[in-house]
Amino acid sequence: MGFFQNLKKNFFFKIITNTFVMILVPFIIWMLFFDENSYLVHRKFNKEINDLESTISFYKEKIKKDKETIKKLQDSLELERFAREKYLMKKENEDIYIIEFDTIKD
Repeated sequence: MGFFQNLKKNFFFKIITNTFVMILVPFIIWMLFFDENSYLVHRKFNKEINDLESTISFYKEKIKKDKETIKKLQDSLELERFAREKYLMKKENEDIYIIEFDTIKD
């Protein structure tokens, strides 16, 4: 019986067996890990938000570049140059030579 009486007088045992602590600890564990609005779910949503924001910024840059290209293509000479370079178009009596450079280093 001496062991249990000493255990009851122990400061940590008094804290652990406190009613508020016995209710609060499972509640905190439940809210952090098992609830539908848990910390883990919020972390996942924040990561998804960051990914979507980076995707938005990527597409905004892409739209900006495309608008600049469209503006350049309003000129007929620029349109012809673009068609020749991108789609390998040519005039009727013209030959096209594609030069590929070997960039492999031994």
